[in-house]
Amino acid sequence: MGDKSDLLNQLKIDRSQEPESGGISFVWLIVVALVVAAGAGYGGYIVAAGDKAKTEAALQAAQAEVEKAKKPVPNNDTSAIGEAEGPARDIAAGERILNASGYITARRMATVSAKVLGLIEEVLVEEGMAVKSGQVLAKLDDSIAATNYKVAAAQIKVLEARKASVEANLAEAERVLKRTSELKTNDFSTEASVTRARADVDALKAQLASAAADIEVARLDAERQHETLDDHTIRAPFDGVVTVKAAQPGEIVSPSSAGGGFTRTGICTIVDMDSLEIEVDVNEAYIQRVQEGQKVVANLDAYPKWDIPASVLAIIPTADRAKATVKVRIRIDEKDARILPDMGVKVAFLKV
Repeated sequence: MGDKSDLLNQLKIDRSQEPESGGISFVWLIVVALVVAAGAGYGGYIVAAGDKAKTEAALQAAQAEVEKAKKPVPNNDTSAIGEAEGPARDIAAGERILNASGYITARRMATVSAKVLGLIEEVLVEEGMAVKSGQVLAKLDDSIAATNYKVAAAQIKVLEARKASVEANLAEAERVLKRTSELKTNDFSTEASVTRARADVDALKAQLASAAADIEVARLDAERQHETLDDHTIRAPFDGVVTVKAAQPGEIVSPSSAGGGFTRTGICTIVDMDSLEIEVDVNEAYIQRVQEGQKVVANLDAYPKWDIPASVLAIIPTADRAKATVKVRIRIDEKDARILPDMGVKVAFLKV
């Protein structure tokens, strides 16, 4: 216990003694204060320098990102265009200002059928076959039509023979009238004989005109029967490619639906590949960015890295109320066999 008390007493301040020199303590206090201030300033400088370095690093990183964004997008990289319709995500890259999606469509496409109801005897085409305008695609049973045409042609011959008989009778009647008139001049014939001979001539002339009209009617009927016969041969209406074969020999084809599972309304479908174009739906909020003749870059879903040059052909002047879109027709500037109807396609409208 004594030791602890001695230690505590040593720690007590003896206020009875005056400090020997107060100037020295005050100087040391000033020195210490200056050292502390200098240390704080140096520490602040270090912290400020560190923050400045971090700020400069962040600015450099942001500048690098901006420079990277300014780099042109490769023409065969459709990932930069974006999948969704709307403003292009990189307007500066390739001058692309709007994206849209649609399909390849054909302006000339026909499902070829027959004008008459008939039994299919032969189909001469297959899918993928190229055909020319007027080429025979199929043949129907034409036995009845052929017989009707033969009857009409024979009727013409009958009427022509009848006309020849009337012409012969008319020639004889004219000779009789001439002789009767001469005899009347010499008082060897009566006025009644002359009148009768003249009436015979007029009647035969009327018969001749009637025979000529009958022949014309028969000829028109024969032409009609020939057209009906020709309708049993189905031909291609234009150059194109057969995409669908819809009928087989032995089936019935009709120009209109007649019901039943064995009645066809078409033989095949032909597409004019030179008439292919692109149809896209553009959101009406961005339609002001599209104009006729504007350049377009198209990419088929089947060939996403293949850039197809195209241009705006027409803007259909109506909007789809349900989808809030406007249909735009796009001309394909370069034809290619890889472009097929109904293919999906994405397009990027370029800045004018």
